[in-house]
Amino acid sequence: MSTPRSGLKLDVSAILARWILAVVFIYMGATKLLAPHKFLELIQQYHLANTPFLLNSIAATLPWFEIFCGLLLLSGVGVRGTALVLVAMLVPFTLAVANRALQIASAKQLAFCAVKFDCGCGSGEVLICHKLVENSILILLACWLLLGHGRQLAARFSLLPSPNA
Repeated sequence: MSTPRSGLKLDVSAILARWILAVVFIYMGATKLLAPHKFLELIQQYHLANTPFLLNSIAATLPWFEIFCGLLLLSGVGVRGTALVLVAMLVPFTLAVANRALQIASAKQLAFCAVKFDCGCGSGEVLICHKLVENSILILLACWLLLGHGRQLAARFSLLPSPNA
């Protein structure tokens, strides 16, 4: 049985999770916007897209999209949908980062956690194990919001009308 106090703690935790995700994504998007050429070079290293049009499109739109998602979370609008989008971005990106780290570790004969490179997130060179832990935490926070936590403190948790309205 949950008490009003435990419900308040969950709501406050959810708003903190929203704000943490918001600040991280606004920061990551802004740093990419400040150095678009560098971001383009970094995403080319993943070999996920071969055409210049697709690479340039990703480099031009992804930073704005990250900032938009961060602003939605910060304002509490479309929280569940935004959380779903973040999970859909973070999971494949985390797998791509891990795959690139495996390639670097193999090529340079390094231990996996000794691999350090600029993954394109906006935080410069990072140790891969730290980045994977960070991304895992971001994924867990987004999944927690996706499950519906923090509904009371959101301006508009879902973009769909509630069945009670």
